[in-house]
Amino acid sequence: MVSNQPNSLCDSSRNNLRADCEKCFGLCCVALFFSASEGFPIDKEAGEPCLNLQPDFRCGVHNSLSKRGLKGCIAFDCFGAGQKVSQVSFAGQDWRNSSDSADAMFKVFIIMMQLHELLWYLEEALTLKPAGPIYAELRSMLDETEGLTYLGVSSLMELDIAKHRASVNTLLLKTSELVRSEARSRNTILPEQKARSGRQKTIGRGADLIGADLRRIDLRGVNLRGAYLIAADLRGSDLSGSDLIGADFRDADLRGADLSKSIFLTQAQLNAAKVDAFTKLPPSLIHPLHSGLS
Repeated sequence: MVSNQPNSLCDSSRNNLRADCEKCFGLCCVALFFSASEGFPIDKEAGEPCLNLQPDFRCGVHNSLSKRGLKGCIAFDCFGAGQKVSQVSFAGQDWRNSSDSADAMFKVFIIMMQLHELLWYLEEALTLKPAGPIYAELRSMLDETEGLTYLGVSSLMELDIAKHRASVNTLLLKTSELVRSEARSRNTILPEQKARSGRQKTIGRGADLIGADLRRIDLRGVNLRGAYLIAADLRGSDLSGSDLIGADFRDADLRGADLSKSIFLTQAQLNAAKVDAFTKLPPSLIHPLHSGLS
């Protein structure tokens, strides 16, 4: 049940969108393709178990991921899709004991991750006061998306996930504009601010801000959807009201930054960045384990 209070985080709902590895069959370590160049142990094909996956479905090097430089593993988050697929979609039947269903399980896991990510954003949208005018639409979409996660295996595999994502995204864009509009009304933001890092860089959706020094840029209420913020310097920045969906924060320096009122930030994004005790986070997120502050 979604709270009617826009400023109260729906913790009970969002707890289901947090990974619980004890209830999962190591699906992220098997179902997905990954490469060593992206911070994973080896180049691995989808459907092939990671060399560090143990018989009990746990990671054999989990406690030394940071020391080994496995940034891809550190940053990964399935939004709780692993346990949903393992315990609900496949009723506790693991892929090792049922080779016939293994391929289906891996495919469903990829679909479920996308659905759970959408649920994360929709849950958050319903806590944002400026989105009040579209709460009814958001609740309806939340219920529809939640319902899809309980479809049978064959129905999930036939789901047009791209079409559903597009429908959800329409509402998330509306939410973003309402939140950012309110943030902009409180301060003066130029529509196209420039950051200097050896060359001019425009700030906005999908912007190339790799390595940019953004410390003197007003980022409140800015649309940073899909922006490339790899190794960007955001120390001390205030990102209140900024939309961060899909922004690439790998090695971005967020020490002392205020992200507490940013929107659509995920734990995976934070896990890929550099934070410290002075980094302010939304209440739904925690300081990454590798920061030593969790």
